[in-house]
Amino acid sequence: MEAPEPRHTYDRIAEHFAATREHPWPEVESFVADADPAALALDVGCGNGRHAEVLADVADRVLGLDVSRGLLRTARDRRTDRGFAVDLLQGDAARLPVRADRVGLGVYVAALHHLRPRERRIGSLDELARVLAPGGRALVGVWSTTHDRFDATAGFDTTVDWTLPGGETLPRYYHVYDPTEFDEDLAASDLEPVDRFESSGNCYAVVGPPSR
Repeated sequence: MEAPEPRHTYDRIAEHFAATREHPWPEVESFVADADPAALALDVGCGNGRHAEVLADVADRVLGLDVSRGLLRTARDRRTDRGFAVDLLQGDAARLPVRADRVGLGVYVAALHHLRPRERRIGSLDELARVLAPGGRALVGVWSTTHDRFDATAGFDTTVDWTLPGGETLPRYYHVYDPTEFDEDLAASDLEPVDRFESSGNCYAVVGPPSR
């Protein structure tokens, strides 16, 4: 059976999922620490707001976007509890509700791999390119075949179950990238790769807007 759209799954598991995602990823912290301050930062697939909180330290304004209203509720709770500023938006990563050339700093991790098919993933990367300001930078990260849980060298589609405390399992769609495929999708998009690396079973790219 095909996994439901991520929005439906994450609405169901939001509270439990958010409770297991307390800390920001070190790769995001390092990227933001090295970045120039920005007037506007964007966290695509913001989940419970853990990376938006990091962005709030260096940006005048932060937008956190997620397809799941349930996860956005957990982000609102985190915002209140921790006292950082972020404007939260429900929306589609393949159709960003942001004007062109506005985002100076972006984070797009652990979300692109939930989109299907490939054309929609590339379209989402194009959207990130559209909203990045001249000189802006974003970090894109996806789950990859370099993760030790996978015995594969080529990218593939799969489902990964999330188990709720009562034992109910809900499938989540993933496209697990191989590193070459990730490079190919970046090249097929309007983004300009600045750096590429692998860490903790994920492929990452620091990207900028298209050359103008």
